[in-house]
Amino acid sequence: MSAPVSFSHIGITVPDLEKAVDFYTKALGLYLIMAPTEIKQDDSAIGVMCDDVFGPGWGSFRIAHMATADRIGIEIFEFPKTTDERRPFEYWRPGLFHFCVQDPDLEARIKLIEQHGGRQRMEKVRHYYPGQKPYRMVYCEDPFGNIVELYSHSYELTYSAGAY
Repeated sequence: MSAPVSFSHIGITVPDLEKAVDFYTKALGLYLIMAPTEIKQDDSAIGVMCDDVFGPGWGSFRIAHMATADRIGIEIFEFPKTTDERRPFEYWRPGLFHFCVQDPDLEARIKLIEQHGGRQRMEKVRHYYPGQKPYRMVYCEDPFGNIVELYSHSYELTYSAGAY
């Protein structure tokens, strides 16, 4: 068996790239690595790679690259066909359900999320080990309805003692 892999990045599609970059840099504190850029279908390396992924006739899209403090990438995509729609929250369907970031001050982070167009999805911050350990979590949403979970401590610390 091989060693565990490391996480590199995640891609998120949004209807408004500038609004997303503003939210993710100001509300979550991500670093902007590459400002919004248009990618067009052509014979360049990125154009050919996109042909492989999207198939023929994809045309163009816009993308921005950001990163967390621990160097995990967030790619934000805006395609011409992307509409500002709110799909029902169907957590049981296959696909990405949420992603999680870590901040020891969840309450301050929630305020930033709300100030920049997101919202707290859960009624209150929850404790994994009430009265025993300070591990906390809460689900929020970005301005487009993508679910962002917040943890106060690392994933390994939170689950290594068996949170359930």
